[in-house]
Amino acid sequence: MKRNALFAALSICTLFAVAPHGGSAAEQPRVRLQTNMGVMVIELNHDKAPETVDNFLRYVREGHYDGTIFHRVIPNFMIQGGGFSADYKQKAVHEPIANEADNGLANSRGTVAMARTSDPNSATAQFFINVADNDFLNHTAPTPQGWGYALFGTVVEGMDIADKIAKTPTGTGGPFAKDAPRQSVIIEKATITAESAAHNP
Repeated sequence: MKRNALFAALSICTLFAVAPHGGSAAEQPRVRLQTNMGVMVIELNHDKAPETVDNFLRYVREGHYDGTIFHRVIPNFMIQGGGFSADYKQKAVHEPIANEADNGLANSRGTVAMARTSDPNSATAQFFINVADNDFLNHTAPTPQGWGYALFGTVVEGMDIADKIAKTPTGTGGPFAKDAPRQSVIIEKATITAESAAHNP
């Protein structure tokens, strides 16, 4: 798949929206994603992406991700979710956040980043898990084309589940003409499992 097509695959999901490792493991928040295909645990990098992590934790605390789906999966690329219910109703979100892709982290296999539209500062709740090294998504310059996608975490348990999701047969679903799992991949519950006082206002 050509580079432009891959960028479009990440961007198109949020175009339907209404306009709208540093530190030790003990210091970094962790979020457990219970899905209908298994459990994944994400360690968040608050040191490198503080606004992005705080934003993600806010949605977790509010129960936003409970019952949402991985609505776009592409083998050897990424799995994306966090914005739609199982019947493809888009969930309400807070204001977009600033893009922290210039934090020095790379879109390597197992890392977690924010999804967005063509506007670099349009990320809200949707995120994706890289199931391959996707260096072309990294920050290269403070321009619309070079901003890249903000990394904020790493899958530390259950990467095999992410790989299994990435291999799910896909087709049309809701507003998406392709790449939507034919059998719903549901985030049944998102829970904060480790969090220091500094990350729990």
